[in-house]
Amino acid sequence: MPSTDSGREADALRKPHDDEVDLYGLTHPGNVRKTNQDHFLICSVRKQVQVHRTSLPDVERLPLAGERMAFIAVVADGVGGGTKGETASRLALERVTEYVALTMRAYHDLDATDDQPFLDALQEAAWKSHASVVAEAEGNPDHRGMATTMTLWLAVWPRAYLLQVGDSRFYVFRDDKLTRISRDQTMAQELVDQGVLTQATAMNTKWANVLSSSIGGQQTAPLVTRLDQEWGNVSLLCSDGLTKHVSEERIAERLRTMTSAKQACEDLLQDALDDGGTDNVTVIVVRDVKNG
Repeated sequence: MPSTDSGREADALRKPHDDEVDLYGLTHPGNVRKTNQDHFLICSVRKQVQVHRTSLPDVERLPLAGERMAFIAVVADGVGGGTKGETASRLALERVTEYVALTMRAYHDLDATDDQPFLDALQEAAWKSHASVVAEAEGNPDHRGMATTMTLWLAVWPRAYLLQVGDSRFYVFRDDKLTRISRDQTMAQELVDQGVLTQATAMNTKWANVLSSSIGGQQTAPLVTRLDQEWGNVSLLCSDGLTKHVSEERIAERLRTMTSAKQACEDLLQDALDDGGTDNVTVIVVRDVKNG
């Protein structure tokens, strides 16, 4: 029989069971905007896709089939006003999820020591989503000028991958510390990187809300980051409607005291609304909770 220590080590490394994954997502138009241009999706990938929560309309809920291969969480924040932004975020989210789910079928056939082909495939998924949004805009005069951010987190235990275009953010809360993994693709951040602006002043300039990269926009620069998954991680994805109004210190406090992913999402949304809620707000929280 294995020793107690080896048994604990194996338990610390094992993949969470389905009932040990606490996740939730929500979206809200905010206090000012009449329409909601944000969309989100949380799903698990098996031989088929099972949707857990989404803002997308008319999504067929597919039955479970086999062991869970991965979790996908996506936030897309549309640009262009009215139906333009909503259409762009919806289309990009639908397309990238389709492509990534298909890519997952080949994931386990890859060399475990070299996942570069998979990282390349995630970038390709972003480019295909971009092409779909561009094609829709070119084919429909009412949708010209539309674009969207897209931040996708893919958990394939014990790894995770972050695909980002735009300024919707991804954070990890671990060991009482909140770490922003994503990098805002905005003109303000570009000016900070060039030394023209400081980080403190950048958010108060007009460039803070101007994207330097987007799905469907003039410039698209998908970024893919490889991450480690560990018990104790809390992952958060959000549109900038949250971070415009809620500080990272407040986000950390909400995650530190959370009793469930649902409660954390609802409390963070209320924080954003209480501070003005000038934009659409979307939040996703995922954490692993061991049974027993």
